[in-house]
Amino acid sequence: MTSNALKIEYLDKLRLPKKRRRYADVAPVSLATIPTEWRELLAQWLRLGGNSRWETLLKKAGLAKKISAETLLDWLLSNGWAVVDEERKHGDWWPYRVELRALKALRNQLGLPDMDDIATQWQSLRAELQVNAEGNVSLLATLSALDAMPISRAISRATLVRSLLAWGTDKRVGTYRDFSLFARAATKELSQAEWVWLDAHFDLAEFNIEQHTPLLCISANIILRTHLGEIHLSAMPDFAALTPATVRSIQSAEGEISAWILVENRTSFERVARNKQAHEGVIWLPGYPPSWWKEVVAHLIKVLPAPAKIACDPDPAGIAIALSAIALWRAVGQVAVAWKMGEEELKNLANKKSLSDFDQQQLAGLLKQDLPVELKTLADYMLISQQKGEQEGYL
Repeated sequence: MTSNALKIEYLDKLRLPKKRRRYADVAPVSLATIPTEWRELLAQWLRLGGNSRWETLLKKAGLAKKISAETLLDWLLSNGWAVVDEERKHGDWWPYRVELRALKALRNQLGLPDMDDIATQWQSLRAELQVNAEGNVSLLATLSALDAMPISRAISRATLVRSLLAWGTDKRVGTYRDFSLFARAATKELSQAEWVWLDAHFDLAEFNIEQHTPLLCISANIILRTHLGEIHLSAMPDFAALTPATVRSIQSAEGEISAWILVENRTSFERVARNKQAHEGVIWLPGYPPSWWKEVVAHLIKVLPAPAKIACDPDPAGIAIALSAIALWRAVGQVAVAWKMGEEELKNLANKKSLSDFDQQQLAGLLKQDLPVELKTLADYMLISQQKGEQEGYL
């Protein structure tokens, strides 16, 4: 390494010291004349925080740029931009840690955002989301996950969350590409990792965001009439999948429905659909019912009114989902009750799971409500047993 005008401090007091620090006692010079490759590499190093092991910086550069990285380090050291800690190995001195100096000026010369500005941006964005998170367990958990991220990634993900909340407020409906266009002004701007993260923290269907056009899965021995023609559901041996636009176009129906059965789990829905009684109608309830689902089912039961039986998983989320569906029937003056969601179903399950912390919080909130008798009994048993289940085990 170049050693002109460099200061040396030994970091141990041994007769033959093994560690030392080197730096130039000069004001940092302009970066205007350094090669583009150096600027790009230095920007990568700055994103690591400005105080890193040399092996980490070399790894960031890659094998092809190893010589360029070493030359850049020499230049930064000699021109006041770096402090290098070295250790003696095999009779020579080798860098093991690099601290970049005057970070604010360095970032400014490279055209990178200032860390103080980034921190201010994050705090402002987090405070905005915190207001929306009051009483929202899911959003509070998301904020905790964001707090654990590197600040630049937290800002990027939090901005997506803000866009998701705005999408919900505007009552928009669309596909993944529609949301990407809304959030990032391009239809394919969200990475797969970002979609996975969003899907892990939010029920995107609840926000009316689907990978493709959503479908209402239904089984019934009826004929649906639209202004374009007839749909013979009775000709389908298991079930049909109708788009929301198709259901909205239904004007009348022929046939009898003695009861609508709503089943949450898709596997259980298919079993019930294949084994229903002649005058029963079966509808798939896709988790927490999104607004498009509520809208088209409300239209369907106006055309073919009948009481409902709601079957969801015997767990806190299942109770909450059942309540949402029951409210939809009661809003149009129809009877709706929980079905196959009793204490006995949960007790007799061969495989049960322990309640999570989130389950505990949700269950506590549910028990404060005026629950229907069958759901209150199930909730009380879950609280005592600290267990939950899935309806595939019996339905």
